[in-house]
Amino acid sequence: MKKIINEPSNFVEESIQGLIKSHPDVYAFAKDNKRVITRAKKASNKVGVVSGGGSGHLPVFTGYVGKGILDACAVGSVFASPSVDQIASAIRNGDNGNGVLCILGNYGGDVMNFEMACEIVASEGIKTKTIIVADDIASAKNEEKLKRRGIAGMIFVFKIAGAAAEANLSMDEVFKIATDANNNIRTLGVAVSPCTLPEAGKPTFELSNDEIEIGMGIHGEPGIKREKLRKADLLVDDLCKIILDDFKLSDKDKVTIMINSLGATPLEELYIVSKRVHENFSKLNIEIIKTYVGRYATSMEMAGMSITVLKLDDNLKKMLFSQNECPFWIN
Repeated sequence: MKKIINEPSNFVEESIQGLIKSHPDVYAFAKDNKRVITRAKKASNKVGVVSGGGSGHLPVFTGYVGKGILDACAVGSVFASPSVDQIASAIRNGDNGNGVLCILGNYGGDVMNFEMACEIVASEGIKTKTIIVADDIASAKNEEKLKRRGIAGMIFVFKIAGAAAEANLSMDEVFKIATDANNNIRTLGVAVSPCTLPEAGKPTFELSNDEIEIGMGIHGEPGIKREKLRKADLLVDDLCKIILDDFKLSDKDKVTIMINSLGATPLEELYIVSKRVHENFSKLNIEIIKTYVGRYATSMEMAGMSITVLKLDDNLKKMLFSQNECPFWIN
């Protein structure tokens, strides 16, 4: 795999340096830790919203720092959790005096390190609450939802929590609405080809040229099944059926959907997917309020896509569509 990089060991540092140089009005390095990204202009007198995770998924996690979304983010190495010290720094830098809500994906290292970091900052007087996003329906059955991985649906939780905090809601209120969002998200993806980590130099998994994997995780975790590549409409029909069987939506429900590229899949293919998702939901009289199509949560240059569905109520809709300042999220 050919990559436009310098030394593989400098991949993370150079990519986040470029991010900050490209958007100096949005992002800044934390003064105490170069693996922590903050807003260029710190907020005040609001609940802080902080995340963190491994690199290789841009815009997740770092890209969603900005007014109306995240206050700070801890940046791990490629597909690796940030350290406890990095997360504690992100929490300190994201604290605006009213406590910090930590939002993270359901991955062992992230969960453990955030838990320890929250204990450290608690001893310093910073109050925290944590939401562990678990939207990947391929990774566990409905009755074991707490075991599910967090993937693209995490971005909806970032946005809704960030908007609630920006509206000066209390910590308990921000936590509640972010929890409501987390409980009303389902995501399912499909991988078409693998990615290659800069320092590893070899693919994370193997698929035959005519093969796909339904439900593969963003780090190459096993999915539901492998099968032969089919026409887009047949594939999307199956994905929608799995999502809707898990979600139990009714014909009076309103949703927003995200058609997300895992990295290499082009917009043209994503819009073919979006067309068919709309056709599936229309048949069931489920109203799609808004559709997001693009690269929102990636896995390096992995080819494939995911479909995320967020069931909306009035509060979630208000927060989702509120204004923000972030180069990777436009309402």
